[in-house]
Amino acid sequence: VAPERARRPGAKHPALEPPTEEELESCPFCEGREGRTPPETFVIAEQARDPDTPGWQVRVVPNLFPAFERQEVVVHVPRHARSLTELDEEELGRIAEAWRRRAEAAHSEGFAYVHAFVNEGREAGASLPHSHSQLVWLREPPPAVAAESGGECGLCSVLSDRTNYEVAAGDGLVLLAAPAGRLPYELLLAPTEHTGERAFESELLPGALGLLGEALRRLHAVAGAVPLNAWVHDGDHWHIEIVPRLSVLASIELGAGIYVNTVPPERAAAALREVAG
Repeated sequence: VAPERARRPGAKHPALEPPTEEELESCPFCEGREGRTPPETFVIAEQARDPDTPGWQVRVVPNLFPAFERQEVVVHVPRHARSLTELDEEELGRIAEAWRRRAEAAHSEGFAYVHAFVNEGREAGASLPHSHSQLVWLREPPPAVAAESGGECGLCSVLSDRTNYEVAAGDGLVLLAAPAGRLPYELLLAPTEHTGERAFESELLPGALGLLGEALRRLHAVAGAVPLNAWVHDGDHWHIEIVPRLSVLASIELGAGIYVNTVPPERAAAALREVAG
């Protein structure tokens, strides 16, 4: 943790680019442009409709440029929302249901793990600004999740002494400023109890996405609309990690595995608690 590092010459963080007319006119994820994506694999809609036509609420399609054997895009809403901060509780709940149903499909086809993640902003890896998440179907848990399994639960240890880091809590969930955050304002969202259940089977998942939306609104209020990544670790004690891209990963981080954070987590938690979610 090195707060003075933030004062170095040229130190500034990226921000989400404002929408343009071209973006609005060309977005393939907006309702009415279903023919611009691969055929849908799953949909949530208020009433029966023909595949790949308007009238949907959440739409899942294969990634047009997959990096893995199976990779899907979950289009969160038919209107052109650009962030989870713009979605209401009901809309976030439908995303949780889509994740759950696609995880069921993945497991039924022999895929042991689904990596669910959100990228917001070009600097965070989002190629299209329309709010969406991705689901990567994997044959085994990824290394980062496997490393958290077995032995004493590190997350339980963090949650047992969270007073200085807690931002918000409720309905069996807690939002923390990550005590060992890699980047400024990194957040950790988790069930307060270690039940051993999987994320996509948990009744807490819709609430977790609701709390994720609140977390991002608090973050936007403190740091502005910044690029970010968020993902689910569906391990022994499932949780969501949220990493705002508030600094650039350079050689010390990438080469040595040492992350330099310019905002102490206690200060981050205090700032985020003071703003409305």
